[in-house]
Amino acid sequence: MESKPTNPKDAIGSTKLPLHLVPATMKVFAALAFTEGAAKYGAYNWRAAGVRASIYKSAMERHLEKWWNGEDVDPSTQVPHLASVLACAGIILDAALCGKLNDDRPPAAPISEEIDASEATVKALLALHADKNPKHWTQADMLPRDMSAGLPPDHVKAAFERTAENWKPPV
Repeated sequence: MESKPTNPKDAIGSTKLPLHLVPATMKVFAALAFTEGAAKYGAYNWRAAGVRASIYKSAMERHLEKWWNGEDVDPSTQVPHLASVLACAGIILDAALCGKLNDDRPPAAPISEEIDASEATVKALLALHADKNPKHWTQADMLPRDMSAGLPPDHVKAAFERTAENWKPPV
């Protein structure tokens, strides 16, 4: 079988940053959050005014906690909370690159070493309780009314289609 010669661009292009690996879905959701920010504060406002890292870390944590607790979408804006997390992280990265980040993180603690050292304790705890089989609760175990806040309208509709008569309590 005869092999096809490689395009000269392939050899050069294959060593470049592979931007095609970033999913289009991530770009779309980030664009939603950046659109909300541009409408509220002006596009690229952080490049002019600068930002404090702590403000955006706190915002990321709030959005992540709301998402983690079952509110997928901000009910007032319809922007997914995870999209807002992407935007906050993007602003911190962009502000740092542009010299507009006020890095107000506290003095560093040796947390990386502590996290790594904790793995041994986690393994020991799991081994200690290996004979147990506890129920690990998830959003799927909740009643539909508990899930309604902040979900897109079609998800809310689907959640409410599960009625009390076909809902079974978790075992």
